[in-house]
Amino acid sequence: MKPDPALRIPVSCTIITKNEADRILRCLESVRGLVSEIVVVDSGSTDGTVTICEDFGATCIHRDWEGYGQQKRFAEGVARHDWILNLDADEWLTEATRAELTKLLSAPIPEAIHGFEFRITQVYPGDARPRPLADYHDYVRLYDRTRCRFPDSAVFDEVKVAPAHRGRIRAPIFHQSIRSIAHLVEKNIAYYKLQTGEIKKKSPLTPLRIAFEPMLVFFKYYFMKMHVTGGVYGFIVAITIAMLRTYRLAILYFPKERTR
Repeated sequence: MKPDPALRIPVSCTIITKNEADRILRCLESVRGLVSEIVVVDSGSTDGTVTICEDFGATCIHRDWEGYGQQKRFAEGVARHDWILNLDADEWLTEATRAELTKLLSAPIPEAIHGFEFRITQVYPGDARPRPLADYHDYVRLYDRTRCRFPDSAVFDEVKVAPAHRGRIRAPIFHQSIRSIAHLVEKNIAYYKLQTGEIKKKSPLTPLRIAFEPMLVFFKYYFMKMHVTGGVYGFIVAITIAMLRTYRLAILYFPKERTR
C-alpha cells in the first residue's frame, strides 16, 4: 500500500471478515491513499473475500473465530504501525472523512491525543447514503495502540479513551450493517448468543422485562433513533429489533436455549 506522500503519520487499517465479498471492496477503496497497510483477519470466508482483499494489496491472515474483541485485538497485534484505523467490512469512509483524515495525518498528532472518535451513521440496504436523521453511534476508530486497545471480549469491541485524550473527526463513517431483514435477524441471534455466553447471572426481573422491554425497544428505535424517517422499511426494522429483544431475554432466562 502506498499512502499519499504528504501524510506524516503512518497508519495501519485493520478489518475482520467472514464472507464479505459483496461489500468489502467498498471499504478497501475508501482507505486507498490514507493508510500504509491493510491487515485483514479472516475467520474462514468461502465466497472470495480473501481473494478480493489480496488482489487489493491487503495482508490477509486466517484466524478461527473467537469473538469480536479477540479478532480485532489480534489484528492490532500483527499491524506494523502503532496508529490503527479500525473499520468493519460493512463500513466505508466518506469523501469528507477522507479529506479530514488527510489533513489530520499531514501534521504531527498532539501527544495528549490517544485516539479519535467518529460518528458511525447507519445506511439502509441498497442505499448509498443515510436516511434523514439516521441513527448513529460514536466510536473511537483511529487510535494509538500503545495507549489503548480493544478488550479481550467476545462481544465488547470498543476502544475506550478518556475524554481528555480523545480527538474528534467531524465527518462520518457510513455503516450498512445489514443486507436485509433476514440478515438482521440472523446477525442479532448470533450476537445475542455470544452476549449471553458472557452473562452468567440470571436476573429474577427477566420475566418482567420480557413483558415490557420489547415495547420500549420499539419506541426507542422507531422514534428516538428516528427509523420513523425510513418509511415502511423503518417500521419493519424497529419492530424486528423489538421482537429480537424478546429472544435475547428468553435465552438469558432459559440458558438451555443458548446451545440450540
